[in-house]
Amino acid sequence: MEYHISKPSLFLNTFVKQYWAIENCMPQGGEHIQRIIPNGLSELIFYFSDKPVSTNKNTQISEQTVVTGQLSKHYDLKVTGDLSMFSIVFHPFALSAFLGIPSSELLNQALPLRYLFKDSINELEDNLTMAKSFYQRINIIETFLQNLISKKSKYQFYLSRIKHSVQLINQTKGMVSIDKLADEACFGRKQFERAFLETVGISPKQFLKVIRFQNAIHEKAISNQLNITDLTYKCGYYDQSHMTNDFQKFSGLSPKKFFDECQAYSDYFQ
Repeated sequence: MEYHISKPSLFLNTFVKQYWAIENCMPQGGEHIQRIIPNGLSELIFYFSDKPVSTNKNTQISEQTVVTGQLSKHYDLKVTGDLSMFSIVFHPFALSAFLGIPSSELLNQALPLRYLFKDSINELEDNLTMAKSFYQRINIIETFLQNLISKKSKYQFYLSRIKHSVQLINQTKGMVSIDKLADEACFGRKQFERAFLETVGISPKQFLKVIRFQNAIHEKAISNQLNITDLTYKCGYYDQSHMTNDFQKFSGLSPKKFFDECQAYSDYFQ
């Protein structure tokens, strides 16, 4: 198996969290079920050979290239055959600046990129397929993204203020009120909730829950000795029942079962 990860160029650093790719991750005849959980991030994913099969009809991967929005619930991917993929992971507030549509339209969806860019997608897919290395693919996609950001300006009005909101959420690990976020962004509460939903793709209330959930995973990853009670109060939950409800919703598992069966790794914070 080959795994690659890289940061974006300085110009795109505001929008892109990272690039990553994987090649030949399955032995011949093998099968793997990967649980996909809400992580607060959106992705643009290119598949170059076999595609995984989703248990959720809204996240079925029917094309070579798909853009995935925010998640509010989990689903499973069945991985078989020869998996080769290249992914662009966006910061939470960034996707609408490239696509020119409200990110809320992608909530719990895997949308073929062809639906948005009919004229250029064939050339982009061909160039990425023929690229000789991971870093050549980065150069190709960065050119594509830089061209998009100069054309899609409808959401630039919201971008800096919602970016500041996301930074505040990150600093507090999701333990901040929506009223505080609205005040910091110089919005009324309803205007803030609308701007956040369109830019990030999920309501601020749901996003805060996702970030608390991701932070609980992150805290467990860096301090494995923490028990469930420690995590409950360290991560801003009212009690263990509150934490369990969120874990069940986002992963389908109780906190104990999640940490027994899954690697404690936060895509958002690590």
